[in-house]
Amino acid sequence: MPETATLPLPVARSVADLRRTVQAWRAAGLRIGFVPTMGALHAGHLSLVEMAGARADRVVVSIFVNPTQFGPNEDFTKYPRQESSDAARLAAFGVDLLYAPQVEEMYPAGASTVVSVGKVTDRLEGVYRPGHFDGVATVVAKLLNQVQPHVAVFGEKDYQQLLVVRRLVADLDIDTDIVPGPTVREADGLAMSSRNAYLSDDDRAVAASLPSVLNFVATQLRTGAEAGPLLEAGRNRLLKAGFAEVQYLDLADATTLAPIEKADRPARLLVAARLGNTRLIDNVAV
Repeated sequence: MPETATLPLPVARSVADLRRTVQAWRAAGLRIGFVPTMGALHAGHLSLVEMAGARADRVVVSIFVNPTQFGPNEDFTKYPRQESSDAARLAAFGVDLLYAPQVEEMYPAGASTVVSVGKVTDRLEGVYRPGHFDGVATVVAKLLNQVQPHVAVFGEKDYQQLLVVRRLVADLDIDTDIVPGPTVREADGLAMSSRNAYLSDDDRAVAASLPSVLNFVATQLRTGAEAGPLLEAGRNRLLKAGFAEVQYLDLADATTLAPIEKADRPARLLVAARLGNTRLIDNVAV
């Protein structure tokens, strides 16, 4: 049986323990739902858990801070880790199993296979975080192979990641239904993120301008306006509000992420900007 330690729900620390449990569920004809996370759970994560629970008989949530998706100057070592409190929240939401492997379990000595998804990773986050999506694709492929869920829920806040996972599952014939979960926001519109905890009080006040500008630009785009001038104006508004850098504010095709000049098809408006030492991303449908 999976280890339980002092946590309030069953926990598997190894692939072997995980598979024993999920294979028994599958043998009993139960439908398995899965939500992969890096922990530091907030209401956005829990909304994905609820969606998985509505679509499955048993729900597995993973907590694994994946080193391969962090760049050399990113926040892997300081990324918040709070397994006990996360486990308590998951137990309260009726999660059936927490999968919390160590790095050595996920990447044993000698592991050398990397999964790389092309095209949809070429722009946006792929430019500013080189190698990031190789780390994401590799760990997601491993997690889906280990858990073998019928359905897995990924948040739309990381929209490009969602498209990467969909492409991965289609290309590798993985028998899991990928379901998108809507972005959950704070009262002032800021998208919930574990990294919001890094913001100072002053920076947190400025951060609210990110969804405000995003929604203003999206509203104008929906009238058929040209994207170029609106995107430039939006970038300037963010800088004036106090953001140190706007890495991108782009209008893209909702399926391919190719840049487009008008919202004359299903589209996504995506932004990444730095505030203090914190990098924030967001997106809205257009």
